Amino acid sequence: MRPKCRGFFLPKDVLSEVFRGKFTDGLKGLFRRKQLAFHGSLAWLAESRSFARFLHTLHQHKWVVYVKKPFGGPEHVLHYLARYTHRVAISNHRLIGMEDGKVAFRWRDYAHGGKKRKMTLAAEKFIRRFLLHVLPKGLVRIRHYGWMANRCRRQQAALIRALLDVEAAEPAPVSGDQDHGRRCPICGGAIEVVEMIVPRELARWRTSRRRAPDTS
Repeated sequence: MRPKCRGFFLPKDVLSEVFRGKFTDGLKGLFRRKQLAFHGSLAWLAESRSFARFLHTLHQHKWVVYVKKPFGGPEHVLHYLARYTHRVAISNHRLIGMEDGKVAFRWRDYAHGGKKRKMTLAAEKFIRRFLLHVLPKGLVRIRHYGWMANRCRRQQAALIRALLDVEAAEPAPVSGDQDHGRRCPICGGAIEVVEMIVPRELARWRTSRRRAPDTS
């Protein structure tokens, strides 16, 4: 098949067959190295002949590959990911209020031109949706690599200081005067101020709350 436009790479049918072949070949390798586990209704695949028959059925179906042009470039991807790495699930300005055990907030309907809409949910449902954005324990949001990777950061930092002939800076002492007495009453640790709401912001929030229509 000859290309019909500039930037043509492969016909999608050919790409589909190549992807199917590489995927099934990878499954074969995992099976030979005993790195696949089959439980419950899939236990029958643990037998070699059964697994071979299963792979044969995969070649009897036409696989679909997504080869359309991406929606944006690298800048778009970075902008999208930045909203998840440096922000919470929902910002404060989108919260309208809470009454009678229900939370009202604004959201953007991208399916209809990005129009701003209002939604009211029971507090339990709102908390459930919010907690879906909380990372599991042990899974960090941003992982460093290179000399900043957690596994070798201390050793590499010491090597870099030695090569630059500089000494490590002494950590600043923490005292009650420097943190203005903001200490946790439970553990005694220093409290980090994330956001301070000034009276002007509070008045603006109250005004928007009175103007917002009730859709509950």
